[in-house]
Amino acid sequence: MEPSLHRLRLLHELERRGTVTAVASALDYTVSAVSQQLSLLEREAGTPLFERRGRGLVLTEAGLVLAGHARTILAAVEDAGHAMESAREGGATTLTAGVWASVATALLPAGLRVLGRDHPEISVRTRELAPEDTTGAVRDGSLDLSFVLDYSSYPMARVPDLDRLPVAVESLRAVVPQGSIPTGEVSLTDLAGAPWVIAHPRSHFGRAVRIACREAGFDPEVRHEAGEQSTALALVAAGLGVTIASDLGLVTTPEGVDVLPLVESPTRTVSVTFRERDTRQRQLRAFVDAFAEAADLMGLPAA
Repeated sequence: MEPSLHRLRLLHELERRGTVTAVASALDYTVSAVSQQLSLLEREAGTPLFERRGRGLVLTEAGLVLAGHARTILAAVEDAGHAMESAREGGATTLTAGVWASVATALLPAGLRVLGRDHPEISVRTRELAPEDTTGAVRDGSLDLSFVLDYSSYPMARVPDLDRLPVAVESLRAVVPQGSIPTGEVSLTDLAGAPWVIAHPRSHFGRAVRIACREAGFDPEVRHEAGEQSTALALVAAGLGVTIASDLGLVTTPEGVDVLPLVESPTRTVSVTFRERDTRQRQLRAFVDAFAEAADLMGLPAA
């Protein structure tokens, strides 16, 4: 049996994503093309790799065995590519990093300046994703590393095979229409009766804020859902509600709002995650060190 890397990658994606439709969507193929290639792989294996269950495919025992070998083979091919890149460029490498809006606006420029000063041989490409999508993209190799979040009210579970190193700790603060309440430290319960502007509950940020409010004894009345902190701040400036924002999200604060510290002192930790098996550990850790130094200079040192 000599299966192609292409078909092994499809098998790996099927094991990870669960459906042929999800594999096709992720890799920008048609469903029929994915199904055809998986059928060819099964024919090459000479034994059933899948069984149909409802509308989906489930890996048989043989399919799971081959999928395990596929992970190993694909990882080795990726490592070989990194080694060849390093040899070709005389030790230089390019890292692809996942970011989101507040990191890209505030921390990214400062971190890249430090990295360029200390390690000019490391170049960085960035791709903006929702924070909820970055870990999966690192795990499947679409990204080399990414920024990820932990909230004091909603910590994230560790993901097997990924390292996670903190680079910054932000405070979360209340943001209210200017002059709407006396300035000074406030509690979440002081805002219980106000309309709220919060991200969708499926987002890490939206879920963390809702959990913090419930721990304070109330469910916020969400008048507007806004995924980006900059959008939420604009709605607050227009007098349409109150919100919670992080230090990085407050770098570009509009006029017309008051930013108030919270009695509960909630925080969120910004970390960088990357694959434990990545052969470029020195370069990955140089990236982490550079961004930790940048965050420290911004007054957001990692705990």
